[in-house]
Amino acid sequence: MKFRAAYVRTAVIVVLLVLIGVAGSRFALRWQPEARHLDFWAYLCLVAGPLSLLLRHKFPVLMVGCALFFSGLYLVRGYPTGPQALTFVVAIIFALIAGRRLAAWIGIGLGVLGVVVVNALAGGEYWAVKASALSAWLIILGLIGTGIRLRVERIEQSRRRRQERMAAARSAERLALARDIHDVVAHSLSTINVRASVALHLAQKDPSQIEPALQAIKSTSKEALDEVRELLGVLREDAPLVPASLLERLPKLIEDARGTGLQVSLQSNLSQPLSAEQEAASYRIIQEALTNIVRHAGAQQVSVALNSAAGWLRITVDDDGRGLQGNAEGNGLPGIRERVSGLGGTVEFQPRHPGLSVQVAVPLSQEKVKP
Repeated sequence: MKFRAAYVRTAVIVVLLVLIGVAGSRFALRWQPEARHLDFWAYLCLVAGPLSLLLRHKFPVLMVGCALFFSGLYLVRGYPTGPQALTFVVAIIFALIAGRRLAAWIGIGLGVLGVVVVNALAGGEYWAVKASALSAWLIILGLIGTGIRLRVERIEQSRRRRQERMAAARSAERLALARDIHDVVAHSLSTINVRASVALHLAQKDPSQIEPALQAIKSTSKEALDEVRELLGVLREDAPLVPASLLERLPKLIEDARGTGLQVSLQSNLSQPLSAEQEAASYRIIQEALTNIVRHAGAQQVSVALNSAAGWLRITVDDDGRGLQGNAEGNGLPGIRERVSGLGGTVEFQPRHPGLSVQVAVPLSQEKVKP
């Protein structure tokens, strides 16, 4: 559709040049009685020259050659000078816009040569002045076309950079969405797995405890489904990218961790407000840390601390489990690093005896760079 529209615009230009060339040449003949009368070859040049502009989209070099040929033939045969030269002017500009600089400047050079030769053969007292003036206009024309081309290139570069920024933003959003879904699913499935194991154990010793365990599993799975649905909602234009007040769910997250048998303590002191992005990242970092502890650490006690003071947000999650023990990292720890890096902060995984300490520091303002 866009290519067809370009052809339509070119066709309109061709029609205008044909009308202007024919009407202008007939009018010029009245004031140039010494010129040759318009005949078949004259009208062929006046029509075929503009028609050659239709080659601009696929064969711009051929377009310049045809326009130069018909313009030169018209002048050599001695027809009245007038607006017919506009065809060659437009062809040069089109070639320069298309990036065919060499062909355009060769055409300009041949045009200058033709102007000099024709005026020299015509003679007259001021033939050199006329030839110089016309040659200067052809060179100026080339410079104007070159300037237009440079302007078009800058516009195209700006458009490409804008598209690249939009693509990078979309990729970042998809990555953030993937991390969030991973955190939700991994945490929920880990919690469900532990509680299902507890339910199976209770089924053998105390069947009366099965129903509360199954209710906990049902509640956890429902919350996970709701949260995944909320995250997938960001794919719609009417849904926010980051859910509001995500930290309000933190007590429920701690309660779910306790339901797996962990003894979890929470200390929260947010004396400075957090942005929505910082709240979401804090929640996900704590969620991922707890998921890793439930799945891999074999810990009994966990302490979670969340503080914002002196321009810094600090998150600490300590456990008394097995620690890293030289094991390869899964998706969880790199996910924490990515979230912290996105906020301009730092994260450290410090061994404890026993256990592991996850220590996060995030600046609350962009002015700070070191904790």
